[in-house]
Amino acid sequence: METLNNLYPAIKHLHLTLVAVSVLFFIVRFALHLRDSPIMQKKLVKIAPHVIDTFLLLSGLTLCFIIKQYPFVDPWLSEKLGAVVAYILLATIALKANRNKLFKTFAALGAIAWVVYAAKLAMFKQAMLLG
Repeated sequence: METLNNLYPAIKHLHLTLVAVSVLFFIVRFALHLRDSPIMQKKLVKIAPHVIDTFLLLSGLTLCFIIKQYPFVDPWLSEKLGAVVAYILLATIALKANRNKLFKTFAALGAIAWVVYAAKLAMFKQAMLLG
């Protein structure tokens, strides 16, 4: 366990890097989607988000284990999980819904807003909706 605690800074750095990569990749894919770019059909563009987000989830779970705080036990973490789910839902709507570009743009902005909220929760560890 002590070894895992020593790895906390590295795992946290990895987690934050994966958050940045995931969000930036979402923004790029959204811009490509709005332009109906054929790049969106490339295998790498379709698979990469799942790989990135899997490692993002694993690093987040590892951090929970290290700090001994868990969703559905600690309110701030439950709220952060809810924010992540809202981000995923709105990002999916932005990229896949059969709606107009304005609607999709608002969904994308909403997705980014939930990421910002999740970051705030991670920084201050203070639930606002469930607390």
